[in-house]
Amino acid sequence: MSTAGSSHNPRPVSSNTTYALAAVAVVVIGLLIFAALKWNKQAPTEVRNDGYGAVRDVAVQVTTTPEGVIRLGRLDATKTVEIFEDPICPACGVMETTFGQELAQKIDEGKLAVNYHLVAFLDPQSKSKDYSTRAVAANLCVAQAGSATTYSKFHEALFTKKQPDEGGSDLSNPALATLATESGAPESVAACINNGTQNEAAKTVAAKNLADLDARTGDKAATPAIYEGTTEIDWLDENWVVTVAP
Repeated sequence: MSTAGSSHNPRPVSSNTTYALAAVAVVVIGLLIFAALKWNKQAPTEVRNDGYGAVRDVAVQVTTTPEGVIRLGRLDATKTVEIFEDPICPACGVMETTFGQELAQKIDEGKLAVNYHLVAFLDPQSKSKDYSTRAVAANLCVAQAGSATTYSKFHEALFTKKQPDEGGSDLSNPALATLATESGAPESVAACINNGTQNEAAKTVAAKNLADLDARTGDKAATPAIYEGTTEIDWLDENWVVTVAP
């Protein structure tokens, strides 16, 4: 899981404080290592509905709220889940790889709609230092073009086959634009991505989504986070999708 802390204003500290902080850091690192090991043991390994692919039903729609939440689903979808993701979050990649195709089928069947709340707190972990924000902007460009099947293909590729590693090389705007056109987007969408048209909007959207997640978690935001209403879903449960949408 990837985490984001609350914002703060750094201040000079004394030597004694520095030593104390160093001791706390050792404990925190130990806890993070433990958590990582635990997560690795629990993460599902089987790809659900492997071979289904992205959303394909023409009745599925993609819309964007004024707050920048991207909804993928039929108008008559029985249930809706809220998914918080950062484009470079490794655990988000695992979740999408494992459950993305199962989600796509449930969306096509009208049993589920997904509201994607994209955040960008992992920008510093990307080589370009702004990849998450640019990827959120690219999602907005693709979603606002209005093709649900194109958006589903783009989103799937962005979080699975094309997801960069933390600290490694990431995708440039031209590469994101190419991924969009390969997913079926028109050249106007490619231009939107290449020109960074939605970059400022993406910063605002990502900040609002992170504030929402902080509010839900008591300022302990971590991704991926999945909710049905206000109830958090354990995405490490291999049956969570069929439990929510039988």
